[in-house]
Amino acid sequence: MSTLVTTPARPASQDAVLAFAWQTLEFTATDAMSATGVTRSTAIEATDALVARGLLRELPNARLAGDYRKGRPARRFALREDAAVVVGIDAGHQHVSVAVADLRGRRIADADARLALDRDDAPARAAVVVAAVDRALTSAGRSRADVLAVCAGVPAPVDRSGRSPQHPTRFWERMNPDLADVLAWAPIVRIENDASLAAVAEGSVGAAIGCHDYIALLAGSRLGAGVVVDGHLLRGRHGGVGEMVAFDHVDGVRGADGLGSRVAAWAADLARSGDATAGFRAMTPDDLDARTVLAMAARGDADALRIVDRVGMALARIVSVLGSMFDPERVVVSGAIADGVDEVVAAARRYLPTDLDLPAPELVASTLGGEVVVTGAVSAAVAAAGERVLDVWADRAAG
Repeated sequence: MSTLVTTPARPASQDAVLAFAWQTLEFTATDAMSATGVTRSTAIEATDALVARGLLRELPNARLAGDYRKGRPARRFALREDAAVVVGIDAGHQHVSVAVADLRGRRIADADARLALDRDDAPARAAVVVAAVDRALTSAGRSRADVLAVCAGVPAPVDRSGRSPQHPTRFWERMNPDLADVLAWAPIVRIENDASLAAVAEGSVGAAIGCHDYIALLAGSRLGAGVVVDGHLLRGRHGGVGEMVAFDHVDGVRGADGLGSRVAAWAADLARSGDATAGFRAMTPDDLDARTVLAMAARGDADALRIVDRVGMALARIVSVLGSMFDPERVVVSGAIADGVDEVVAAARRYLPTDLDLPAPELVASTLGGEVVVTGAVSAAVAAAGERVLDVWADRAAG
């Protein structure tokens, strides 16, 4: 969503040249002409207009830069990546992570905050998010006036306007405390489901680069899925694509608990049962958090491997259902849990059914770790900035 309400008239060549510049390190008018299909004179006019607007900078010519060529040196240009900043936010259940980046998506500064689990209300959560954003901007040496676009990911369905539907316990409303309004001081505001932003990150810099049909499965404490089909991120009327409540009714899964939650809960059950035969016998249930159990499995502990096998079987069921529903080429297990989930993924691959009508999707672990949502938020903010920056600049000039 955006706070802009009009699209000012301007030569379409400016949009075309700027879009080209956004994807190119440096270029000449001839490069812009070839890439956009406009005439040379139009490319030069558009480039000069964008320099005047402060969105492009002219580089030293080839001769001054030491790259000697005969004849008149060509003028060279590049995006002014410092013309503004974007802000990416992971407003999670228990934490807030904020990244400030330039227009190329290069991160300049970060800020974090912790939230009291299930003990905050919507206004308090909104205040924590805003405070973290302001701290990150201060650390970057920037202010709100420098921000072009903000994107925030929340653990709730989000519709096209950035709103979340009502939840029976008001959980979704608390997770998304009207951030579209709270962050409306920025010219461009985009609110998304956190798993959807994980999918953006995996497609732009992660395990799904070049893939047009994939699912990013956020699988830490709760399950959530960002679904991309034919290169398009799916949302649904209420933002509910990828919500996992349906797994309450799937045998072998029974609920939307994430892989991390299942590892810890099932490990604690085994420790209490008296059936542990290896490392769990010397540990209390409270010591068996997901990270510890997965590390034990990586070392070959028999009890931990039993848990990994059981969780892998559940993951195989989840992937099979998602595969039947959305027909993805790949499912990427994302989030902080992905750092140690290789054994679970390997177990799930063994259990993926071979008798489905459709081929089972490829199952891989993400390499982006706990940064996946804020990374996707930065990427989405950069994309939104590129699409609307000329509108913003025109509105500022008119104001």
